[in-house]
Amino acid sequence: MAPPMLLIRPIVAADQAAWRGLWDSYCDFYKEAVPEPVSQGLWQRLLDPEQPIGGMLAEAQDGRSVGLMHYVLHPNTWSLQTLGYLEDLYVAADQRGQGIGRALIEALVEKGRAEGWYRVYWHTNTDNANARFLYDKIAGPSAAVKYTIPLGYK
Repeated sequence: MAPPMLLIRPIVAADQAAWRGLWDSYCDFYKEAVPEPVSQGLWQRLLDPEQPIGGMLAEAQDGRSVGLMHYVLHPNTWSLQTLGYLEDLYVAADQRGQGIGRALIEALVEKGRAEGWYRVYWHTNTDNANARFLYDKIAGPSAAVKYTIPLGYK
């Protein structure tokens, strides 16, 4: 359940400046220097209905965007239903602890149920204690281990 007076909605073209501020803060949080063409390309993908990527913003009562979430849809081998991968979740530092992250996740889960997806899943760093505290409450601890081989930005 979203905090009172919080709106969770799909990202639209008019959100570019608000989205970019949150995106840059998210990248800073993870100490990632995402190349400008990648950020611009992500923005274009988020607006393209032909792309299997989407996003939502959390908007406070005053109209300020206070959180973002990006997801990627893909097929899988264990079901004929789509999987929803929650790739990015970020809440502005001064807004944390108010249920905004939970509301963004719940909005994605609700979308998945309405569209008949098989599951929603995500990863986080093991040292991201605040996020893991929330994620463990929402989905329970995961036994999965993520392995990554970085291949670089293109």
